[in-house]
Amino acid sequence: MHPGPGVGSDPGKPHTTLKESLMELGLVGLGKMGGNMRERIRRAGHTVIGYDRNPDLADVHSLEELVGKLKGPRVVWVMVPAGAATQSTIDELAELLSPGDIVVDGGNSRWTDDEKHAEELAAKGIGFVDCGVSGGVWGLENGYALMYGGSAEDVARVQPIFDALKPEGEYGSVHAGKVGAGHFAKMVHNGIEYAMMQAYAEGWELLEKVDSVTDVREVFRSWQEGTVIRSWLLDLAVNALDEDEHLDKLRGYASDSGEGRWTVEAAIDNAVPLPAITASLFARFASRQDDSPQMKMIAALRNQFGGHAVETKK
Repeated sequence: MHPGPGVGSDPGKPHTTLKESLMELGLVGLGKMGGNMRERIRRAGHTVIGYDRNPDLADVHSLEELVGKLKGPRVVWVMVPAGAATQSTIDELAELLSPGDIVVDGGNSRWTDDEKHAEELAAKGIGFVDCGVSGGVWGLENGYALMYGGSAEDVARVQPIFDALKPEGEYGSVHAGKVGAGHFAKMVHNGIEYAMMQAYAEGWELLEKVDSVTDVREVFRSWQEGTVIRSWLLDLAVNALDEDEHLDKLRGYASDSGEGRWTVEAAIDNAVPLPAITASLFARFASRQDDSPQMKMIAALRNQFGGHAVETKK
């Protein structure tokens, strides 16, 4: 794990001890992702004060109490659903925080909302960083891939937290650009994810359909080593087949989180052809009409990596 800014032996910079690089963080939203993120950040030595509407998860009982417990200049990370929930949280924080504080939106907000939120907060002297977070329910142990956007100054303030959350090693986080870039990059990541899952699902259905292949699960397992299509998603597909070899317990229905749609819309706006990603999005729409075998695999994969709910047969 990389140290925070200033840690190291660069002779041109003042020496900063690890203790001096530790931070206090306010974290709003302690669900499947936020709760594990709080734990991973704490394991790195930082102080996290968490708020959630569920009092059983929260360290404090209101945003006002959270802000009051943090020493200035504050950093508050918002990890709530995109749209109205994020907007109301940022609106409330804008009234509670002080000039020089920073808000990080780590949810799945649309990048155009980031630009609006940054402008609203800047009017009060509050910084804003958007951060796309990938890692799902596995992030606590494996780390979270992070894509963040904002000014270099604001990103540097939050960097110790990014370093605590990212996977071990050189890669796994990136300052993608200006405000909105983090969520735009995460949106494209999810679009690619749609297409990759669709390809595995189509191949799985075809293998299941023919009489000559008698052990589809072991075919998938054999691909985990030495093939050009090996990936973490393939590993998760094998996990799902180990739990339910023919996915008989699942209904062929898969939701879309919105980011696949936004990716296609952005492609249209920028005249960029995305035939594979677009087709994978439309395939999910088709799942709402029939009990699609392919969508059983898509649903199983979404449950494996993100803990997303599945619909089982009655």
